[in-house]
Amino acid sequence: MYENLNDYELLDQVADNEFATETLFEKYKPLIYGIAKKAYYTRQNTGLEMNDLIQEGMIGFSIAINTFDDQKKTTFFTYARTCIMRRVNSTIVAANRLKHQILNESISVEILDSETNTDNQILSDTKNNPESLLIENENVQEIKKIIDSELTEFEKKVCDLKTSGFDYKEIAEILNKTPKSIDNAFSRIKAKIQKSLEKKTVRNS
Repeated sequence: MYENLNDYELLDQVADNEFATETLFEKYKPLIYGIAKKAYYTRQNTGLEMNDLIQEGMIGFSIAINTFDDQKKTTFFTYARTCIMRRVNSTIVAANRLKHQILNESISVEILDSETNTDNQILSDTKNNPESLLIENENVQEIKKIIDSELTEFEKKVCDLKTSGFDYKEIAEILNKTPKSIDNAFSRIKAKIQKSLEKKTVRNS
C-alpha cells in the first residue's frame, strides 16, 4: 500500500502511521548508504566506521522528515540529501576535532556543505568535462532558475547527486536506474540548460 505513495503523501501520514515512516526510510536507504559510503572512503583516518556514518545519515534523514516545509521552494529529495550530508559531514568534522585534540595538534577543519552552499553551487563541478560547459559564461543563480523551471523531478535528482560528487554508476544505484538512463538524463539536462542560456543571450542582445 505505502510503496505506491509518493514522498509527499507519505510525509502527510508519518505523524499517524509508523509504516509510512518505515517506507520512507526504505525508499531513501540507497541515498543514505551512498552518502555514508562516499564520505567513508574520501574522509578516512577519522576513527569512524562505515556503520557510524550510516547511523548518522539515518539521523539526518529523520531530521529531514520532521522539519521539511513543503512551502519552501525545494523538493523533499533535495532537502533530505542536504540534511543527510550535513549530519554525516558534521560527524566527520567532530571526529577530526576530537582526534586532533587528543594528539595535541592545532589544525583548521573545513566544515563541508551547508544548505546555502548546496543551493549556490548548482552544477559547480568543473573538474570533469563535459559538465563544466554548463556554467561557462553564466552565473550560478541563473542556472539554478533554469533547473527549477525546466527540469523534470527525475532530472533534478540526477543534478543534485551529480553536483554532490556521485558518479553515474552511484547515481543509478541510488535512484534504481541504469547508468545509461542517468547518462541520458544528464544529456537532456545539458541540452535544456544550454538552450535556455542561448535564448537568454538572444533576448539580451
